[in-house]
Amino acid sequence: MSKQTNDRKIEHINIITNDETVDRKKFYFDDVLLKHRAMPEIDLEDVDTSCTVLGKELSFPLLISSMTGGDHELVKTINKNLATAAEACKVAMGVGSQRVMFENPDAAESFAIRQYAPTTLLFANLGAVQLNYGFTETECQAAVDHLEADALFLHLNPLQEAVQPEGDCNFADLCKQIGEINKKLTVEVALKEVGAGISVDDAKLALSHGITYIDVAGSGGISWSKVEQHRNERDDLGTVFQDWGIPTPIALESMAPLNDKIHLFASGGVRTGIDMAKAIILNAELCGLASPFLKAAMDSPDAVIKVIESLKREFQTAMFLLGMSSVEKLKGNKSLILKQ
Repeated sequence: MSKQTNDRKIEHINIITNDETVDRKKFYFDDVLLKHRAMPEIDLEDVDTSCTVLGKELSFPLLISSMTGGDHELVKTINKNLATAAEACKVAMGVGSQRVMFENPDAAESFAIRQYAPTTLLFANLGAVQLNYGFTETECQAAVDHLEADALFLHLNPLQEAVQPEGDCNFADLCKQIGEINKKLTVEVALKEVGAGISVDDAKLALSHGITYIDVAGSGGISWSKVEQHRNERDDLGTVFQDWGIPTPIALESMAPLNDKIHLFASGGVRTGIDMAKAIILNAELCGLASPFLKAAMDSPDAVIKVIESLKREFQTAMFLLGMSSVEKLKGNKSLILKQ
């Protein structure tokens, strides 16, 4: 099993870099139209993009979202380059699933990235469904401790597991266990999907068990159903469900009744600083991107930094054109959306 999990990480990278169609490129954020201000009444240089998330100050609300990890030089290089760039640019970073390090101890090195990012916001990561397959607070805390993380993502991926030939599909009574883990860990637990979205019903269920941090991780970008179809020789299930899910902006909008109770992150189909601005207006606190960083991370930290700096410039420009001088003024400000 350990070799299978480890090899799957490399398979995923190869699939994403070689099949452009796994990125569905739905551009759902294009349907959110914003009010351009011809007279923004502020100086671009005075636009402050900084924010604070989970007690860590960031230069702007960017999360380099969870990608990979394992006993392979390529994934070690990717995570090192991402972490180095995240620290240099003061943005957040999450790692790929750390399950592999419990099955193959040699994989743990790929997650030892605090040495490259000593101060910035880091998220550990495990599949929530593993709580139904023997994982306990012991593994969860170990994942956090190894990364020296500020929080733990427990990712929810029922569609991906259903398509995987070796998928773990027992999601029965999972939220109660997640709530118990949240009570026992030394850091906050955040839930995230992997590209199919989290509904308001899921958010209410999570809240009932004490979970207040949610990455809606909706559809529109990389389809893990499509990715896993490359490895599925049984049928066309992954292709049939390749566009299944809740688009990220719709997922954010649906959370409006809970906005005073939860902390929202937005990933899934976020591709530009304009998309990020729209997500913050829809009440997100942090915006996650993954695939736009992958090829750069295979190159160097400087290549990753270049992508980050472009996103920050786009985000700052969007704020300027909306007449918003701070992220605090931007967040949840739906008056900036054009009514149709």
